[in-house]
Amino acid sequence: MRTVGVEEELLLVHPDSGEPMSQSAALLDRAALDDPGQAVFQKELFGQMLELATSPQRHMADLGAEIARCRKEAARLAGEIGCAVAALATCPLPVTPALSAHERYRWMAGRFGSATLDQFVCGCHVHVSVESDEEGVAVLDRLRPWLPVLRALSANSPFWQGRDTGYASFRSRLWSRGPSAGPTELFGSAAAYRRRVADMVASGVILDAGMVYFDARLAVHYPTVEIRVSDVCLRADTTVLIATLARALVETAARDWRAGLPPLDHSVSMLRLASWQAARSGLEQELLDPVAVRPRPAAEVVGALLAYTADALAGSGDTSGVEEAVAQLLSRGTGAGEQRALLERTGSLREVVVDCVRRTQG
Repeated sequence: MRTVGVEEELLLVHPDSGEPMSQSAALLDRAALDDPGQAVFQKELFGQMLELATSPQRHMADLGAEIARCRKEAARLAGEIGCAVAALATCPLPVTPALSAHERYRWMAGRFGSATLDQFVCGCHVHVSVESDEEGVAVLDRLRPWLPVLRALSANSPFWQGRDTGYASFRSRLWSRGPSAGPTELFGSAAAYRRRVADMVASGVILDAGMVYFDARLAVHYPTVEIRVSDVCLRADTTVLIATLARALVETAARDWRAGLPPLDHSVSMLRLASWQAARSGLEQELLDPVAVRPRPAAEVVGALLAYTADALAGSGDTSGVEEAVAQLLSRGTGAGEQRALLERTGSLREVVVDCVRRTQG
């Protein structure tokens, strides 16, 4: 089976007020004291954020256990310096992001101006192993129509700067303001993909290949396809669901490529509409059908994703787990729905953040 690894970005907040705290450097120093060679926790663009990364796993139960351990360890380290971690894709409270000290981040702030502040958002990136760049690009070409469904399932960012945005995933709308973010056209081959990335870097608009922020891309440092559309998920079990579906999509796309089946030739403009619709409504209303690109109830579109990946899910032994997780998510609602329900109950965005600290750890 293909291996899967996950990167999650978390907010660092005050445990009582929910206010973001610029404490990532202190937390990383504390982590290095415990384990000088640790590679689980990393600095992010802003000091109020922390990234965690799992090791590659073949079995979803192992991945779920590692995500839970990483979140628990992040919470312990945060507690030792007087803060807490929250798996929120945007900060519900008003905040002025504090840029982390790093030459790369200073370059971004100078190049992209105030749009850099819009990247104070937390995503979940899923890495799925591929056998070669050629297979990886074939997968990228065939994943495109299905990525908005993952966005809808992971939606966890309804609030921004103290207000309800009307979106389930406002993070994705903020992220899309970057010059290289979003869906891509068909590449056709690894050589064509490499030429496109080289041309983008040569334009001078971005610094290097690491700033090619496609919705899905070949990872810069690993032999993986990196799927980047998802919000960080409030609950760890949703992260596992997203990772499981991502692997099934990669495997299905690779099988289609080997069988000589062409990718769907949707235009980027239509893919942007599908992405916008997923960000707007999450699972609450309609999504655009990945094949027909026409409105369809969200539950039916999720069912179409399960049908499309059925053979891959069966092959990895994940069918029953995914079906159960999807049913639970459709019943419980996304992280965005949970946040809005918390606000309705408490009347306080601060209480929303504080409660989400608890939900982050299960």
